[in-house]
Amino acid sequence: MRYKRICSIISIFVLMICMSACAKIETSKTTSKETKKQEETKTVATSAVEEVTTAGFTPTTIELVMVGDVLLHDPINESGKMADGTYNYDHMFAHVTEDIQKADVAIANQEVILGGRDIGLSGYPAFNGAYEVGDSLVKAGFDVILHATNHTLDRGKQGVLNCIDFWESKYPKIAYLGINKTQEHQDDYIYVYEKGGVKIAILNYTYGTNGIPLPSDMPYIVNLMVEEEMAEDIKKAKALADFVVVCPHWGVEYTHTAPQVVLNWCDFFSEQGVDLVIGAHSHVIQPVKMYDRADGGKMLVYYSLGNFINSTADSGTGTADRMVGAMAKVTITNDESGKVFIKDYEAVPLVTQMAFGSGKPTTYKLSDYTESLAKANEIVNRDSRFSLEFCENLSEEVLGDAYKKQH
Repeated sequence: MRYKRICSIISIFVLMICMSACAKIETSKTTSKETKKQEETKTVATSAVEEVTTAGFTPTTIELVMVGDVLLHDPINESGKMADGTYNYDHMFAHVTEDIQKADVAIANQEVILGGRDIGLSGYPAFNGAYEVGDSLVKAGFDVILHATNHTLDRGKQGVLNCIDFWESKYPKIAYLGINKTQEHQDDYIYVYEKGGVKIAILNYTYGTNGIPLPSDMPYIVNLMVEEEMAEDIKKAKALADFVVVCPHWGVEYTHTAPQVVLNWCDFFSEQGVDLVIGAHSHVIQPVKMYDRADGGKMLVYYSLGNFINSTADSGTGTADRMVGAMAKVTITNDESGKVFIKDYEAVPLVTQMAFGSGKPTTYKLSDYTESLAKANEIVNRDSRFSLEFCENLSEEVLGDAYKKQH
């Protein structure tokens, strides 16, 4: 009898141990974080990483990238002409395509209008680019093309209409922003990107058009930085989306600090509840700053990304600065309460490799740039300060903590 009681006790003890072990194994499965990779269908395939939390909530993660001025000086325009007479500009984006295609939303500031070769390609001061630049932008993986710049009207109304027709007829899924064919388009169109229930609105404006008047029959042709109009657009965007991005063409050229007029606009955007501002126009990089909004939210500002690519004819001290640009990389996510916010951000330095000839000018990430490339850069003949070390020092000095060194 005593023996049976001992055996029963032992059996119960063993059973309890097994049940406890099983319970621990099951708990470890339900509380561990998993990483899932989801393929999305876009013009170019992209991927995003999502995490599963302990409560079973799946946050949506969106990576947004933007590059600065695609500035088509004459040597850049001419570089697209291939030996067989066709035009192709893939070389401009060849070394950043991987980063662009990985992003969920990729934005390019197309500094000059793409009016096509029929009205003549031209560089400074009245620019016009080939449709084939647009082909290469799409092939590289860009989803949103910004056209509100001070050069929008360089080739008049016809240049803008040609550009709009190109995008609408050949790439209807690509969003072109900042220019309009109708008043209704300017008044009502808000671009919204959506993924996993998170909606991001993107708006684009310019401070002016180099003194070129708006066409009398198309005063809506380009989005200008008019306070009342932008406030109304932002209000509409906030009603449609969880997160609002404004891309203004603003500021003063060739200065690494944001002027007071830009700071004033930042205060305005903050008051309107904007979440992210990515600026352009200065042709050189400027700092990145996080603002605290009065409503308790945050607003991240890239004052200027500088040039993505250029081939300036200028020379002298300061010219080398125009070769260093940046790519904004912003990770946006949400939480279980529905709040959408910036999870992480950085400014990835870029370097224009100025070279002359078919298929030659291009842009590298600074992390991939070398001393031998720097020595071969034509800008050395314009500003002897240029070197790999110059690019690194300038990036660190101007971009600060947003520059996350990859060397």
